[in-house]
Amino acid sequence: MRSTPFSFTRPSCKNRLYDEHQNASHLGPSDARPAVASHPSRGRLIKATVAKSTDMAQNGSIENGLSLNEETPPALPQPVKIPDIKHTKIFINNEWHTSVKGKTFPTFNPATGVKICDIEEADQADVDKAVEAAAAAWRRGSVWRQMDASRRGALLHRLADLLERERCLLATLESMDTGKPFLHAFFVDLDGSVKTLRYYAGWTDKIHGKTMPVDENFLCFTKHEPIGVCGAIIPWNLPLLMFIWKIAPALACGNTVVIKPAEQTPLTALHVGALIKEAGFPPGVVNIVPGFGPTAGAAVASHMNIDKVAFTGSTEVGQLIKEAAGRSNLKRVTLELGGKNPCIVFADSDLQLAVEEIQKGAFFNQGQACTAASRVYVQEQVYDEFVRLSAERAKNIVVGDPMDPRTSHGPQIDQRQFEKILELVNSGKKEGAKLEIGGCALKDRGLFIQPTVFSDVKDHMRIAKEEIFGPVQCIMKFKTQEEAIDRANSSEYGLTAAVFTRNIDRALSVSSAIQCGTVWVNCYNALHAQAPFGGYKMSGNGRELGEYGLAEYTEVKAITIKLTEQLRLI
Repeated sequence: MRSTPFSFTRPSCKNRLYDEHQNASHLGPSDARPAVASHPSRGRLIKATVAKSTDMAQNGSIENGLSLNEETPPALPQPVKIPDIKHTKIFINNEWHTSVKGKTFPTFNPATGVKICDIEEADQADVDKAVEAAAAAWRRGSVWRQMDASRRGALLHRLADLLERERCLLATLESMDTGKPFLHAFFVDLDGSVKTLRYYAGWTDKIHGKTMPVDENFLCFTKHEPIGVCGAIIPWNLPLLMFIWKIAPALACGNTVVIKPAEQTPLTALHVGALIKEAGFPPGVVNIVPGFGPTAGAAVASHMNIDKVAFTGSTEVGQLIKEAAGRSNLKRVTLELGGKNPCIVFADSDLQLAVEEIQKGAFFNQGQACTAASRVYVQEQVYDEFVRLSAERAKNIVVGDPMDPRTSHGPQIDQRQFEKILELVNSGKKEGAKLEIGGCALKDRGLFIQPTVFSDVKDHMRIAKEEIFGPVQCIMKFKTQEEAIDRANSSEYGLTAAVFTRNIDRALSVSSAIQCGTVWVNCYNALHAQAPFGGYKMSGNGRELGEYGLAEYTEVKAITIKLTEQLRLI
């Protein structure tokens, strides 16, 4: 599959998920300005344009008389040839199991429609086995419960080392299973996963309570203890990264985990299962049950011996999980759900920067992200120019084979999502929004949809209210700051937002007024392992990442001791 003329001048590599990718060129977000994409284990990394990346072997080699020096970029990482998928079974107790019912399901490559392999399908009975293994690993006196906190940190660091070692293989699997560009998977998903593991590895021996003065002659202090068996259900859009977001804080706190990857994208989760065993985690600490939401997912959410469940996905399913948790054992629930994220562009902003950053947010991962920048409010003085620049930039997005280094835009995940996006795009046309670019599928390209920009969008339109989860940017006009805030807050969602202005007072006041969990100023998708992430309203409950994420995986116990002469060491 060749890249189409509907192309970016540079492939993009997601949002500014971590600092060193903020100025990435072909391997960073769709940033028009030349820059260097970096990677923690390589220091200064790829400096590229499409021409440089494709001609590197001819124009930068010793063979043709050009000596290598510090300015010569290293070769681009390449996908790995994978003749057979090694890990397709259910992972329980550090062993590979077939399904109790003997059922399997296929996983497909969205870019080609070709079946990759069959996966063992977990059901209620398999989840029961996984929970039994996790509960045994959690039991008092077990190897895991007796392990030093610093040793847990060493295991997390070891797992990060193994992800680094398998980086090209995991990026290839992720690209095959999701359709996202290989270089995005390599430089964003893998980098974010490694950083998250290392961040929480550093926390394992620093999770502690407090002492507090109380009345009379008492000593009172608190302990932060692990919850127990934690269930996790993760989505298909960022499967590896979400897998690590769930297990890293849970394991850092000393819990055990039963995790269900999305049925569309189980491959990287299962491969990491093998790495978890190789790293030295005791049996039963992490158990992986690939299967479907109504069966395996429902079993996790309602299981009486799971003490907490974390879910990332749609708001509708999040409501079902919270209901199941309430009907069962009132297990604790963390939900990271949908978003309809507003971006407010003021007339005093750096307009070119705003266009670039917002399109990173709108089109990263083919728009399949809860943080997608799908509601863009632009002040009327600069509205027309913003629309013009946005349409012009979108024309240059490279759509094509995810394994091609020039590609920045791959297919949608499956036929259902493909049809949902096109149905919403058609609703925008019918309701009167102006189509600037895109708006249809690529001919003879399966699940590929052109990056789409609408202008003259009104707040009542479906594309302005519903989470599209596809490559659609909706641009709206506003007059005053108060109007922009009111319209931004009118959504039932409250996950992320962005503000573009040169005025620091305005940036702070608008950030404070917007009802959401994360606000970016003059940037987009600037996510970091150290900073909490989560939503207001129907975008979810609780927080992931950062120190705040640890609170979701611990119970606080208060211990009060009466100080008397009778209390003594024996």
